[in-house]
Amino acid sequence: MRRRDFLKALSGAAMAPLVWPNDALAQQARPSRTIGFLGATTPTIWSANVTAFQNRLRELDWIDGRNVSIEYRWAEGRDDRYAEFASEFVQRKVDIIVTAGTTAVIALKKATSAIPIVFAAAGDPVRTGLVSSLSRPGGNVTGLSNMQTDLGGRRLSLLREIQPNVKRVAVLGNVDSPLIALEMEGVKEDGARLGLETFKLHVTKAEEIVPAIQSLKGVADALYICSDPFLTTHRVRINTLAIAQKLPTVNAFREYVVAGGLFSYGPNFPDLFRRSADYVDKILRGAKPADIPVEQPVKFDLVINNTTATAIGLTIPEQFLMRANEVIE
Repeated sequence: MRRRDFLKALSGAAMAPLVWPNDALAQQARPSRTIGFLGATTPTIWSANVTAFQNRLRELDWIDGRNVSIEYRWAEGRDDRYAEFASEFVQRKVDIIVTAGTTAVIALKKATSAIPIVFAAAGDPVRTGLVSSLSRPGGNVTGLSNMQTDLGGRRLSLLREIQPNVKRVAVLGNVDSPLIALEMEGVKEDGARLGLETFKLHVTKAEEIVPAIQSLKGVADALYICSDPFLTTHRVRINTLAIAQKLPTVNAFREYVVAGGLFSYGPNFPDLFRRSADYVDKILRGAKPADIPVEQPVKFDLVINNTTATAIGLTIPEQFLMRANEVIE
């Protein structure tokens, strides 16, 4: 090599940016896959679910910030925000979207037919049109059912054990949700089989909650709450109003009981979110959502708030309390 060429090459090398070993490692460690996580309520309400999901991902060697990035969006109980966040995930070209709740999945399905969608919990995914069948979902959606429309009879039976003289049950629900409309009708049929008279109490806006529950004074013996993100956001207000009227409340989720509801019976949601991480793992490794069957819950929890029972003048039988997974005092 001639001296001029050698000096030119040396000068070019000197001007090139230095890449230290740590920089190279950082570039290699940059997450290569992105998970969009659409929360229906708030980080506080879903904290146990998110923790279960993250822990299982780590067990499957998906480490947030290392080989995968999780982007969280929170709808805070507002259905109108789903479409906005769905569009954002599509624009950002995330590799997979995780959510829970029928309305959220419907919004995501409208936004994309290409990005895989995993629901950690959704009620009656076939009748609400989320999947073609449980065994062969088809399309880009799969996940876990929470059996929301299947457990009404069981919950009403538990109510009768606590309050044997119950006759009339108000069924509170947000009828803007197709799932809740199905659940309310199912609870009515279940109640008829048990010899209970049920009637529907429709709410779609926050300002409708107070007059709706106040209208139950002297009319209903109990309040069955069809849980959805909207009512979950207002669960403290609902329970405060119910306690003031000494109405026992029947719930699907533990969060309602912690907020003053009488009891809940339903699937263990942290377990459902934990299992949803297995779906994410399979899809990120090449499986198609259309071929992964929708699974059912395997863990169910009975949670009782004994403080609320005392406040509304009920004494829970000791044998019933012993069957509970958790008793809040």
